[in-house]
Amino acid sequence: MATRLGETIRAYKARDPAARSSLEIFLLYQGVHAIIYHRIAHWFYKHNLHFLARCVSQWSRHFTGIEIHPGAKIGRRLVIDHGMGIVIGETAEIGDDVLLYQGVTLGGTGKDKGKRHPTIGNNVMVGCGAKVLGPFTVGDNARIAANAVVLTEIPPDSTAVGVPARVVRVAGEKVDFASNVDQIHIQDPVSIELTAVRLQLELLEKKMEELSK
Repeated sequence: MATRLGETIRAYKARDPAARSSLEIFLLYQGVHAIIYHRIAHWFYKHNLHFLARCVSQWSRHFTGIEIHPGAKIGRRLVIDHGMGIVIGETAEIGDDVLLYQGVTLGGTGKDKGKRHPTIGNNVMVGCGAKVLGPFTVGDNARIAANAVVLTEIPPDSTAVGVPARVVRVAGEKVDFASNVDQIHIQDPVSIELTAVRLQLELLEKKMEELSK
């Protein structure tokens, strides 16, 4: 655990330009505290001491503003920048060298059972306020933009933006959606329904005329 703590502190120093010393990171960074608490809670969880695990995780939530379920699996050198409002669900899995910003949710949709939360690959960045919801994988080296809502799998080396999120870059190359989505000539569903109703009325009128003859 001491080795992993040292790795985490070095990761913070490398990624956070505001970090001035290892001592400052260890004493004052709530993301580091949340990880320490989670390692303890996860140990209790794996040994079926679920009440103690929840006690530790709830204390951590109160103390840090970061809620990590004790069942979540977290890799090495996770950096939680600012961290307030982060929620990580029970069946979430996070790889190595991941960076999470404030307000991130790694949650479920409420529709799934068993594996309900996402699997985050190695070296993934999830921007502030982003929501990743469901039991799918975000591939290695992916980037999730701030406030994106991710509901489907994201391939490795991709950048996803928007609500719902869509992939706009793969391996640094822009993805061209122009050939797939016509933003100008898209049909209005209300207009389609009105047209169908009008055609039906015309058909009924013709039948009435035939009957009257």
